[in-house]
Amino acid sequence: MSDFILKASVRNDLGKGASRRLRRANQQVPAVVYGGTKGAQSISVEKTAFYKAIEDESFFSSVINLVIDGTEEQVVVRDLQRHPFKPLLTHADFMRVDATHAITINVPLHVLNEEKCVGIKDQGGELHVLANEVAISCLPKDLPDFLEVDISKVELGTTLHLSDLTLPAGVTSVDLSHGEEHDNAVLSITKVKVRGGDAEEGEEEASAE
Repeated sequence: MSDFILKASVRNDLGKGASRRLRRANQQVPAVVYGGTKGAQSISVEKTAFYKAIEDESFFSSVINLVIDGTEEQVVVRDLQRHPFKPLLTHADFMRVDATHAITINVPLHVLNEEKCVGIKDQGGELHVLANEVAISCLPKDLPDFLEVDISKVELGTTLHLSDLTLPAGVTSVDLSHGEEHDNAVLSITKVKVRGGDAEEGEEEASAE
């Protein structure tokens, strides 16, 4: 679990107009924090640290220390809204977490040793990543920044599923908890397709004649 700290303040001036004014000031991002035993609370998050944090992939799969007017809350990101064509955040949703209750969250899937993969290096295959992230459930203390899958020994024609992933202690797959029929594929090594190679050769021969 990575350590991220964001500073925020309670936002009393609400509504779309207030949010626009806040964004135009270019110092804070409007947001809401909800969940747990408290009600939803509108807040504004300090922009500079927030923008820097979202550059880190692990930010989206980490428990964040959100300090609201000096009071610290443990949260995870639930949603980010972005401007349709400008590199701006327009709103953020944070959900409170409890150390004693499991949370459900998507974490990135990292593929290791592609350059050593038997199916690619020795058997002429190519990698197809079918899932870039995996939904997991765990206590906040067990939350991993990402999951890894080593494909060094994976051969041509192989498809790996969720059940083939090694999950850290205390972490379970949300999809697999619903039954074997939800054992979705995450990656495959398939034969490289020749795209129009034969047809192009035939056309070249015809032109030469």
